[in-house]
Amino acid sequence: MHKMKNWTKRFIMTCLFLLALIVTFQSITGIKAQTFVTALANTIAQSEPASGSAPTLENSVDWSKYPKHTVTATGYTAGAESTGKNQGHPEYGITFSGVKVKRDLFSTIAADLTVYPIGTILFIPGYGYGVVADKGGAIKGNKLDLYYETVEDVYRNWGKKTVDVYLVQKGDGRLTEEQLQALNEDKSLQVFRQQFITSEKK
Repeated sequence: MHKMKNWTKRFIMTCLFLLALIVTFQSITGIKAQTFVTALANTIAQSEPASGSAPTLENSVDWSKYPKHTVTATGYTAGAESTGKNQGHPEYGITFSGVKVKRDLFSTIAADLTVYPIGTILFIPGYGYGVVADKGGAIKGNKLDLYYETVEDVYRNWGKKTVDVYLVQKGDGRLTEEQLQALNEDKSLQVFRQQFITSEKK
């Protein structure tokens, strides 16, 4: 009986703590965290890790709940081969939105802004979350450019693919460094962020 009371107390305190985190996240960034938290809470509870391994982001969320779009996605870098800018250039590594390019759990991607406005969050299987931060002259219609740090990473990890992506949240035309950082530091997703970092280093 005593153990049951302790377990109930811990469960309630954990729920209250998570609720406080969500409210703080929303008030600081203006981004709705409910989309991620609801999806993860519903699906992680249902997922059965295979042979004791941790669930991956791709199989921990029911992506069928999100609008699906078929796109042609290519990889790009901040370098001259993709942007025409070298490291000494004052705008090297700076996206159209003003944020720096980033490869993380939530990475910066380029899109046709009439299709996916700045700040749009897509889930791209095999890549992870992409946040539209940039545009490109050749990126028209259902095309995406996915950021990678090096040309070698582009060829080794992606190249060019036709892939179904999932629209998690449509952007409002704005994205700040603070918003991007908050997405990548969301406590409920840190287990997946660690998996992502580990897989990228292989």
